[in-house]
Amino acid sequence: MDKSEIKKTKLSKEIDELLNTISYVHPEDIPQIDLYMDQVTTFMEKYLSDSKRHPGDKVLTKTMINNYAKSRVLPAPEKKKYSPEHLQVLIFIYYLKSFLSINDVHSLLSPVIESHFKNEDDMDLSGVYEEIVEKCKALLPELRSDLKAKLDIAFSGYEDEKDSDSLKMFSFICMLSFDIFKKKQLIENILDKLY
Repeated sequence: MDKSEIKKTKLSKEIDELLNTISYVHPEDIPQIDLYMDQVTTFMEKYLSDSKRHPGDKVLTKTMINNYAKSRVLPAPEKKKYSPEHLQVLIFIYYLKSFLSINDVHSLLSPVIESHFKNEDDMDLSGVYEEIVEKCKALLPELRSDLKAKLDIAFSGYEDEKDSDSLKMFSFICMLSFDIFKKKQLIENILDKLY
């Protein structure tokens, strides 16, 4: 096996590891009691720390949470306590803010919060959260196949180039980036038309 194939095999294993270690905050993991701010940040750190890029990064800080509440992206706490629904909204914010502006996150979450936050009549936010977690989990096999297909395409070609490995890696990253870019554009387009 040549150097390029070794690198491709290593990347393929990294894809498997990444997808096998996706850390969901399962609905049953969310405390069914109201929490104070320190408890919220501890909870988020415990359950979402696997998704951090660097060990020293913070998942959510007190300042971030306060800013989300001030800007009404997150409903205000009640008597300085955050409900299970607050935690679910914070989890959505955590993932969405990695690729959307906070204004877009607000636009996306506002109708869901309005209809389902502490709603006794309709599906509550816990039901929405649980269903979305299940739908995302169901997408994992398709995501794995897509990433492996992109890896195969990226690692074909450039054989006669002196920096073949670098070009293959660059190609793979560009393909992933293009996918993210187009999906982000689609999300923004939908938000602009709906909200």
